[in-house]
Amino acid sequence: MHHVGRRRSVIVLAILAFAAVGFAQTAQENAADVEWLIASLEIHPGNSVGEIGAGEGALTMAIAKAVGPTGKVFSNELNKERLAALPELAEKAGVSNVTPVEGREAATNFPDQCCDAIFMRNVYHHFGNPAAMDASLLKSLKPGGHLAVIDFTPPDKEAPQPSERYADGFHGVKPATVARELLAAGFEVISADAENRTVKVLARRPPR
Repeated sequence: MHHVGRRRSVIVLAILAFAAVGFAQTAQENAADVEWLIASLEIHPGNSVGEIGAGEGALTMAIAKAVGPTGKVFSNELNKERLAALPELAEKAGVSNVTPVEGREAATNFPDQCCDAIFMRNVYHHFGNPAAMDASLLKSLKPGGHLAVIDFTPPDKEAPQPSERYADGFHGVKPATVARELLAAGFEVISADAENRTVKVLARRPPR
């Protein structure tokens, strides 16, 4: 138990240093999200994990360290420049287990049942077709695999249509909406909460 705690602390400290280069989230926010993801998704060395919308790569590199050289991270990104930058970021982070994957609007573009876990941060509210994307997420997970969604709630009312969730005045998504859409896709929802506008939803593909 102490060994696991020490290893997690080393990973978080490494991410604090890596994130300090200047990402949208602060280094402390990145470290807190990494710690929650590792614990909630039960990530350990040797796992295969996917990220949807890697952005500038801070979480991808953190999880790559967590799964170790025997694990793998599929890092999905729509932005071609950011996607092309991932190999260099991986080299700087000292990891060689990151596989960049070209993002799609309504599909993970991951192999079927490739992942023990999949996560995303501030991405779900951009899904214009959440039903199709959620179905693809389910398909990309191994039976019993976990999904974590980190996002934020809208400032007031939620947009009437998914395609409007990133519009001014509606920007964000509520945890109950994410949970409802994941349930409709066949997921089991473990938890769905929001605190200080931060949404955290944990779900899993049924074991059978």
